[in-house]
Amino acid sequence: MDRQWFEMNDIRRRRLEGAVWIPLREQWEDRVGEYGHAGFREEYLSIATLAVPAEARDRVEDLTVLNLAINGWGHYGAVEDSAYEEADVYDHYGQFSGVHLVLEQNFNGLEDPREWYLHQDLVLTLGLRREQDVWVRPAEGYETVLRETRVDGRPNLIQVRSGHLKDYLCAREMGLAVVTYRSRTAVVSRRGDICWSAEGREETEGGDRWLGRVAEIHEGGGPYGEETAVFHVARTDVDADDDVPVMGRPNDDNVTSRSWRRRDRGRKLYRVSGELWRTEWIPAGATSPIVRNDRPPTTESFIVDAEGNEERGPGLGAEGRWLWFRPELVTTVAHRRGGHLGWYTRETGTLGCSGYDVHFGVNGIGLVTAYAKDVAELPRWLQRAWSGHNVRPEGGVSEELLASQVKAEPAETLAPEAFLEPALRRFEEVTREKLAPGVLRAHEKVGDLLRAAHRFRAVNEEGLLALAKDLCRLIVDRIEATVLQTVVQPSSGEKWGSLKSLEKVLASKIEPNVARAVLTPLAGIYELRLADAHLPSSEYANGFEMAGVDRNLPLVMQGRDLLHASVSVLYRISEVVDKEW
Repeated sequence: MDRQWFEMNDIRRRRLEGAVWIPLREQWEDRVGEYGHAGFREEYLSIATLAVPAEARDRVEDLTVLNLAINGWGHYGAVEDSAYEEADVYDHYGQFSGVHLVLEQNFNGLEDPREWYLHQDLVLTLGLRREQDVWVRPAEGYETVLRETRVDGRPNLIQVRSGHLKDYLCAREMGLAVVTYRSRTAVVSRRGDICWSAEGREETEGGDRWLGRVAEIHEGGGPYGEETAVFHVARTDVDADDDVPVMGRPNDDNVTSRSWRRRDRGRKLYRVSGELWRTEWIPAGATSPIVRNDRPPTTESFIVDAEGNEERGPGLGAEGRWLWFRPELVTTVAHRRGGHLGWYTRETGTLGCSGYDVHFGVNGIGLVTAYAKDVAELPRWLQRAWSGHNVRPEGGVSEELLASQVKAEPAETLAPEAFLEPALRRFEEVTREKLAPGVLRAHEKVGDLLRAAHRFRAVNEEGLLALAKDLCRLIVDRIEATVLQTVVQPSSGEKWGSLKSLEKVLASKIEPNVARAVLTPLAGIYELRLADAHLPSSEYANGFEMAGVDRNLPLVMQGRDLLHASVSVLYRISEVVDKEW
């Protein structure tokens, strides 16, 4: 038998104040074997919490789980002494009152499991959205703030992220009292080196009270060597044959009773238990940036000049300067939940997440540039993502970004990313109307592919080829050869794929060499689809040449031109079909 399991030293060493996740409510039981018999082992845990005004911190020490969990009946409003008491408010004998951040509702016992509800003020004030048993914060990139776990349909744990809880408590000038009761019990045949008595061994330290006890029992559970008094009381004035029996008041004539003593005969066993009562205080945070809109000093720094000097906080936006970032930044921000990438001109756009956007530009070597003050005004959680991709200035500020932000003369150029979806839609509409329905097959992943179709995928050779593959999946792989062959049929023995079928359809109305030239960029993209990034570039150089991509440009620019080729081909095909049919 492991004495340390009962003494719970591992549990007693841990404290919640520095934890990432704080339990707001927890209750579970783990049981093995049958009570009263050797091998039985049980562990029980119940944690309840109460948000309490900070000035009442010294008066929460005598709170118990039973106080806060309402003895298992759950929380409900009630009238006491002609005054209504709200379900969410707990009054501790007039000494102080607090707020239940988790409320429990019980129904009719075993048939309907209990339910736990987060306090609406907590959910609404932190701006949380429930998704199954997780609460996320959309304004913070859908960060998970609260989570609930269940066992057999019953909730057993609700946790909150510590930073968000402390922000909320700070705004309300409160702390969180966390009250714990944990017990560990076992029935064994030998007590080993455990020398505690039935009265127990008690230890008290720093808000903890631990009690260990050993009791001798008979097999079956009764106290060892003790008798049990049994009393039997019955009524004699009810006739079971009566259709409507009535039982009168009890008296000496209609009540019979007897008593006897019973002594357990089972073998001697030991019931060993350890119990822990604990009260912890979770203080409020020093600031409340979410609820109270405090602006804590920022710790994220950014390189602001060629020498590598860094600025942070207010100094970052004090002067009119720009910052430089690796192009991987765009995927990091735009591809997370709530992320957004939009375009103003060919080389400028907007990048953000959860409503926090920054006007950016792409310079001549493929780096992302942005105005420092715009970055400084981002929330800290988003600044961290930008800071992680910050680099020394190189290649100058994007010319088109300067044209917009300094000269106030935005460039009259267009980004191919902004026209890929309209080009596909135009192609689908024209071919359906002029050729046949279903030339462009529907695909459930089109939305995901479109969101990922941007030049910043091309931060390395593998990414550039992956972009080509996705463009092929969006266009070439969705073209139905069988539908096109109802317009122009192949000769006997000929087999046409999607691109060849489309070329033959176009060649039926325009010069064959022109039709081939129109589709050449798509054919090049198809070749790239089959390329392996680990092959020498010479092995797939022809595909880039057919697509009109200059391999001497930075990779991000090559990705841009690959998109431009795709959009141009789609619009050119649509133009031919619309004009010739």
